[in-house]
Amino acid sequence: MLALKLHGPQTAAALGKRLTITGEAVRQQLVRLAEDGLVLSWSEAKGVGRPSQFWGLTALGHAEFPDTHAELTVQLLRTIRQTLGEAAIDRLIAARENETRENYSAAMSDKKSLRERVDELVRLRSQEGYMAAYEDPGDGTLLFVENHCPICAAATSCQGFCRAELSVFRAVLGPGVEVERAEHILAGARRCAYVVRMVDQAA
Repeated sequence: MLALKLHGPQTAAALGKRLTITGEAVRQQLVRLAEDGLVLSWSEAKGVGRPSQFWGLTALGHAEFPDTHAELTVQLLRTIRQTLGEAAIDRLIAARENETRENYSAAMSDKKSLRERVDELVRLRSQEGYMAAYEDPGDGTLLFVENHCPICAAATSCQGFCRAELSVFRAVLGPGVEVERAEHILAGARRCAYVVRMVDQAA
């Protein structure tokens, strides 16, 4: 399940290669997980030949990964909204954004290149449970990805959290850097992904 969470839908053979076990052994495990409603399979044609069977996590499977104090967080947000109004939620998000930006900026104070700053952002976000990583597509950009959202329930209840996080990323990665969200868990993607590029110079 972790491999599907980190790398997205795959065939049993591809999973077996990644996990260094046989594809048949993986398929047997996937069938058991499917019986529990944690994964599902579908056929997908790629080129000529028979369609390949892909496996991916269901919503129940994604829920196996921690969403930090999800129910309590949503209840607190609802109570704040009902008793203090939407402006109080905005102040709460702004305070969290400021604190996060200050902490990340301090951690990146000695990081000179964009790649070093992105690498540090990966470390910081992974510590917070986001299963972060970055990829280098080779086109002058970096793709910063978060394979899990530990505050997904809160973000679903109030998408200001997502806007604030994007603002933090743009601030801490430095001037002259563009950060654009390319994939979004709340929009149905399996992960959040951000294209990072220098405006005037290479990463």
